[in-house]
Amino acid sequence: MSRIRHINRMYYFPPPNRFRNGIGAELPESYKKFYNEWKIQKPKPVHYIENPKKYEWSDHHGRVLPVQNHALPLRYPKQMHEGIWGGEAIVQGFIKKGRYYRRTPRFWVPKLLRSAVYSEVLDKHMSTLVTRRTIDLIHENYGFDHYLLKTPACDIQSALALAIKRQILIALWDKTLYPDDEEKRDEIYNKYKHYLSSYTREDIEWYGLTYKQAIEKHLWINKWSVQPVPLKHVYRSEIIAKLKAAKIAEAADVEVEKPSGSWLSKINPFSKSPSVE
Repeated sequence: MSRIRHINRMYYFPPPNRFRNGIGAELPESYKKFYNEWKIQKPKPVHYIENPKKYEWSDHHGRVLPVQNHALPLRYPKQMHEGIWGGEAIVQGFIKKGRYYRRTPRFWVPKLLRSAVYSEVLDKHMSTLVTRRTIDLIHENYGFDHYLLKTPACDIQSALALAIKRQILIALWDKTLYPDDEEKRDEIYNKYKHYLSSYTREDIEWYGLTYKQAIEKHLWINKWSVQPVPLKHVYRSEIIAKLKAAKIAEAADVEVEKPSGSWLSKINPFSKSPSVE
């Protein structure tokens, strides 16, 4: 038996992970932390009631059976990210009209309402599509900001709501809220500042981004942080280093020329002329 288990471990292939290879592996840990909270972490059941028990007596079978909580098959369309659905999704299932009828597939779509939500931190009213559950959750948490800041990303799901949550966290961390009213700024900041204990500034910077947005941000940072060095300067420095190593007298006082701007700046007649000392 132990030999079979050893063989199974030898032929075990880990599940595919977009952060294992390629450019996804270069993304910072802050974004991987958010992505795990958004896509990997199990959300709370919305469309069914989860039974917390492990075993339960079955009258039909006449014995104790293990409890099986099967999640309903859900569909998350692209339109969901343009509104705030409060964790709801399109339920996929079947319907049967009678005993002698064949079951037919059916989709249950949540009812969407056009409503306005108000962010106290950003001091903005935003018109968007919401569900009844979203409105109830906002009321239960005593405000739109409390709802977003208390709820993990897996239960929010919407990219729009996560982007708003990111703006709220940035405004709280940088204290840019209410720039013209210092008293109001301190009041609102003290009201929501306890939510910042779960994040760092880098976590907030990468929070709420989709995978595509994170890749674009990573490429943009690398583009401006790494400046290419012309090969002529690399080869020249190597030759001078070899001449100095050979103790050539003519190369003792020679310094490596540093790149100074592009070739367009040298021929630009409107550029600032060098000062003459």
